[in-house]
Amino acid sequence: MQKNRFRALALLVLISSFLFFLFLGNHPLLEPDEGRYSEIPREMIERGDFITPTLNYVKYFEKPVLHYWLTALSFKLFGYTEFASRFWPALLGVLGTAVTYGLASFLFGTRAGFFSGLILATSWIYFAIAQINIIDMGVSVFITMALAGFLLGSAGNRRHLLLFYGGMGLATLSKGLIGIVLPCAVAGAWILATRDWKLIRRTLYGWGILLFFGLTLPWYIAVCLKNPEFFHFFFIREHFLRYTTKIHGRYEPAWFFIPILLAGGLPWTAFWLRPLAGLRESREKLFLFLWFAVIFSFFSFSSSKLIPYILPVFPALSILAGEKIDRYLKRPDLEPFKFELVLSSILIGLFSTALVAYPFLQDRFPVAVLLRVTVPLATALLLGLLCAWSFWLKRRPRSVVISLFMGAFFACLALKSGFTFYGSFLSARQTAEIIEKARQPGDLIVSYEDYDQGIPFYLKTRVVLVNWKGELEFGSGIGDQSDWFISGERFMDLWKSNRHMIVIFRENRYRDMLAKGVANMHVLGRANDSVVVTNRLEEGAQ
Repeated sequence: MQKNRFRALALLVLISSFLFFLFLGNHPLLEPDEGRYSEIPREMIERGDFITPTLNYVKYFEKPVLHYWLTALSFKLFGYTEFASRFWPALLGVLGTAVTYGLASFLFGTRAGFFSGLILATSWIYFAIAQINIIDMGVSVFITMALAGFLLGSAGNRRHLLLFYGGMGLATLSKGLIGIVLPCAVAGAWILATRDWKLIRRTLYGWGILLFFGLTLPWYIAVCLKNPEFFHFFFIREHFLRYTTKIHGRYEPAWFFIPILLAGGLPWTAFWLRPLAGLRESREKLFLFLWFAVIFSFFSFSSSKLIPYILPVFPALSILAGEKIDRYLKRPDLEPFKFELVLSSILIGLFSTALVAYPFLQDRFPVAVLLRVTVPLATALLLGLLCAWSFWLKRRPRSVVISLFMGAFFACLALKSGFTFYGSFLSARQTAEIIEKARQPGDLIVSYEDYDQGIPFYLKTRVVLVNWKGELEFGSGIGDQSDWFISGERFMDLWKSNRHMIVIFRENRYRDMLAKGVANMHVLGRANDSVVVTNRLEEGAQ
């Protein structure tokens, strides 16, 4: 039995690693997130300061430090490459499938655990976020570890609670207070629902509490002592005001995450869409449902919403789906699969239609090029579904499941081409390459009324920002930053001076400058919507 569990885990890790690491570094950093979360650790290494995060060399306190530390480590190991930038989200994605497998195996058996891990790995939203350098994958994995540790610790050896407290500590060091709020809220809801009040005392594990504070307090204390302004900005503005107000301009309606949930779990959505049906069967299923419901509700009521926020619900949903598939395969009839296949047909049909229609409904990207991304993705899902129906009619349940897995697997591979596509349009690398060929020591690199986060990463230098502060507004007010955040009037004075400048304009701003008759606008090159211009006439300029 133990050997079978190890083999299943090894196979799951192998499949997940193949999916997540294949072609991981083949496309440039995507704007704006990957540029931001690559530049911050690069600056940490350059400055030798791993306490105070900076972005474009001004203090940046929107997130805690763990993700930056991990990315800095991968840069030291692999160099400043796109692969190194995305290494930890991919690796943590594999870890997340393994933790999901471990919990599901403990609750429902090895086969259910294997299905659960594979469902998670091939759910397109989980797969996609494992390919992007953002913080959310780590947060999701650490919350999964915490909740797995809580459930295991409440059912058996209290030492499993170290996983509960350790996971919360790592999540808190990754994204702040939600690292402790969400796991405790789920645990509290379960205690209330089961009225098992003894769990409160059992969960208060001294060694675990020491572990949590040992992981979190050193950095939080150090950053507060070094930066007195950190506490109010991070804890008040970035937590309470961000959750309760529209301060970040990311407001969406309460139902925003529903379509994300339905589409993000494909092709497995139908297998967990009826979680209420089995709630009375076991306390464990109730826990998994509350895991989903509490986190989903928390972010739905938040005033700030982004797609990756609900990633932590998918391990719980994957376990519910994996257990259901495992239970169905134990039955002699195929009737249980019928509802899921019908519902999957509706959801995948709608999603595939949207994928094929989307290129014709937008005007930002070339239709023919975008179709090369969306059509293979839709085709993989539809072929998997058609094969599943075919085997259902032949009464071959195992082949039904294999068909769905294969459709999901090839859909993930097709999605990789989407990253390559968007990398050609949503990256600063091409712009940086134009600048790198032309710049000389002492040149000012300037971004006019906009800011591509990847520019300082690729050029390894600071950028002057004209009429733009954005998320750097807080840092721009600390210390003397007057030479780096300048007005349009001061920019024109510098442009007319003898100071050599290379400036990034958006196409519309460049045309505005030409219309105003600004002199010495020598174009070095164009990349997507950016025009790179210098005030120094040189070979290759127009």
